Amino acid sequence: MPGTVIRARKLSKVVQSGDSPLTILDDVSFDIAAGERVAIVGASGSGKTTLLGLLAGLDRPTAGEVWLGDTALNGLSEDQRAALRQRWLGFVFQSFQLLPALTALENVMLPLELAGASDAAARARDWLARVGLAARVTHYPKQLSGGEQQRVAIARAFSGEPQVLMADEPTGNLDIATGSEVADLMFQLNRERGTTLLLVTHDATLASRCARRVSLDAGRVLNDEVTVP
Repeated sequence: MPGTVIRARKLSKVVQSGDSPLTILDDVSFDIAAGERVAIVGASGSGKTTLLGLLAGLDRPTAGEVWLGDTALNGLSEDQRAALRQRWLGFVFQSFQLLPALTALENVMLPLELAGASDAAARARDWLARVGLAARVTHYPKQLSGGEQQRVAIARAFSGEPQVLMADEPTGNLDIATGSEVADLMFQLNRERGTTLLLVTHDATLASRCARRVSLDAGRVLNDEVTVP
């Protein structure tokens, strides 16, 4: 996957707060190359999650532009952006985002079925086995620990073979030991698959595992540095 997978140009997001406008992001620009591991860091309220939503096409910027590959998101309809996300992106959220009425297997199968995969069940079983949950495929989210739920979410994210994995505080709801295990798994699979990783976190230890850190402060890029993970 050579080249640039994400481009952000002069992104701004302004919302109405009472009688006054509130600027959440202000003139944010950067590129992310294929295969990079990038952490977006900053204090609570700095705009990290808002930025991730704009880069994923889950929200529209007030100003500026985002490209996934060579496709500009601004000119796309909601359905077109959803289809592009399905082809390009995998997501891991702090709150797991599993459907409670579906088993672990069904949660992983769902996006594959929506994408028209004829082998959704087999692929879902394979990915659950890869994350250590071969014996838990028929369990519902409420029957799984937090770490197990996040493993299901990681299996779901990777099962569609995304070019970019977007993770928003993936260990935020886990204890330190479980969070470390889940992070190890996520980075291991990311290396094996050659996926580009975009990680939003306030955890300095987790961020240090990425080769690049983009620091936000009050909605602006304070620093963009390449480090040694």
